[in-house]
Amino acid sequence: MEWFRELVFGTGIAHSILLLALVIAVGAALAKIKVAGVSLGMTWILFVGIVASHFGLVLDPVVLGFIRDFGLIVFIFAVGMQVGPSFFSSFRKGGLKLNGFAVLSIALSVGIALILCKVADVKLTTMTGILCGAVTNTPGLGAAQEAYHDATGVSDPSIAMGYAVAYPLGVIGIILSMILLRVIFRVNIEAENKRLEEARRDDPSATNTVSVKVTNPVFSGKKIADMKKLCTNRFVISRIMHPDGTVDIAAGHSVINLDDVLYMVVSAKDSARVASFIGEEVTVDDDKWREENQKYVSRRIVITKPQINGRYLGDLKLRNNFGVNVVRVNRAGIDLAATANLQLQMGDRLTVVGEEAALQDVANMLGNQLKRLRHPNIIPIFVCLLLGALLGSIPFYFGNIPQPVKLGLAGGTLVFAILVGRFGPKIRMITYTTVSANLMLREIGISMFLAAVGLGAGSGFVETIVGGGWKWIGYGFIITVLPLLITGFIAHKWGKVDFFTLMGMMAGGTTDPPALSFASSISPNDLPAVGYTTVYPLTMFLRIITAQMLILLAV
Repeated sequence: MEWFRELVFGTGIAHSILLLALVIAVGAALAKIKVAGVSLGMTWILFVGIVASHFGLVLDPVVLGFIRDFGLIVFIFAVGMQVGPSFFSSFRKGGLKLNGFAVLSIALSVGIALILCKVADVKLTTMTGILCGAVTNTPGLGAAQEAYHDATGVSDPSIAMGYAVAYPLGVIGIILSMILLRVIFRVNIEAENKRLEEARRDDPSATNTVSVKVTNPVFSGKKIADMKKLCTNRFVISRIMHPDGTVDIAAGHSVINLDDVLYMVVSAKDSARVASFIGEEVTVDDDKWREENQKYVSRRIVITKPQINGRYLGDLKLRNNFGVNVVRVNRAGIDLAATANLQLQMGDRLTVVGEEAALQDVANMLGNQLKRLRHPNIIPIFVCLLLGALLGSIPFYFGNIPQPVKLGLAGGTLVFAILVGRFGPKIRMITYTTVSANLMLREIGISMFLAAVGLGAGSGFVETIVGGGWKWIGYGFIITVLPLLITGFIAHKWGKVDFFTLMGMMAGGTTDPPALSFASSISPNDLPAVGYTTVYPLTMFLRIITAQMLILLAV
């Protein structure tokens, strides 16, 4: 049985694979356990690694370091590619306000961590780990460990220990903060949702769909393009119903006649004015615009031709050339407005309305060959890893700081992944990956990273907790709850952020999917998801950078 002992407690490659697979498999299985609908997720892998290391199951330090860093940068790459397309657009309009509150929450959590570090006399490196666990940000933990190793040449297990101790109450504290704010503001879910629906109806920037019968002789015989010149208000005509009941797709060259009924999209504030100017608003059953015996159908067409990647929707002139309308664009499960200045990407799914023959022509033009999407595009992956390693290794010197500042492998990879995800289509780089492929990369990367961190931190974990580390649980809970309550109170009371969006913003500000799941479960709308996705990209970036900066201050 010597071979078995060597396999379990040895130092060879087989031992490394066995131990890594065991820790990940057990941790992933425990991740499925939920208590009151809440799970610690893949963080269970970290705890299993700590237990295994505590009982003498360890990896060679060189192998451990490679697995940890490689898993981290793969995970960071997948995250960067996911948030890249929406990173810069998240600062527009209402997103700027939500991101401002998210930045406030980040600043408060960092400030409170620094205060606790002084008051409680805890090492800043350890407090950085507690901070990352309190806000449930695993990439921040990885960035902190990497920054410490780059600066000192050794590892500090207390960073991972602080994270592990603070993480469980971090998840609970985020959800508890939402509940406390609901109690403080006495939010009634049904009443709040009804208020928001009424506000949306009264919002002058909102759009309505109306059916307008043409009675103004000025427009008789005019093309739609000429109609828009005569009317100062902005509107879109989607379809035209003629007096005989036939329906046509509207195009710029379509001619309007008296008694035609126009299916229009117009802003709520201009709806009545436009209708009275053109004719009169009439009531038409929605089914009549899409009866089965009509020659127009709706199809979802997928962009699979590389030549279309990076082009603008308006440049394709689909309405003029094929007589079809693009009513919606779905990208990675998110619906986008089909505007002329929308830049298309491989894998975008366009909902197109028109004649069957025309739709087939459009499908041929855009590709619509799903087999092409199954072929992985590995070039962006390794380009980002290459450029991320180069950027992350460049030293930057600031003032009197003795140690040079580096973005590190995590920071460099994140920067380039965001840039490639956002601007890759502009240089015709195919950055598309299916949602499942991106999720697979993320899960594999984070699993390898957490297993390596746990196996490296477990040998002194129990002794540290018994020797006073249990206090870190309280420090982490304070870092979790206090910034969220302060930011949430300000955002709701003075920032006029509705409670549903606020919950999503709090979950996104801590990059915590379980909190988003809780918020969505009690919300009758999708506003929590909107708030989460709005602040998530910037929050993820800042959490990683601030963790690195705190470590540099410590060393």
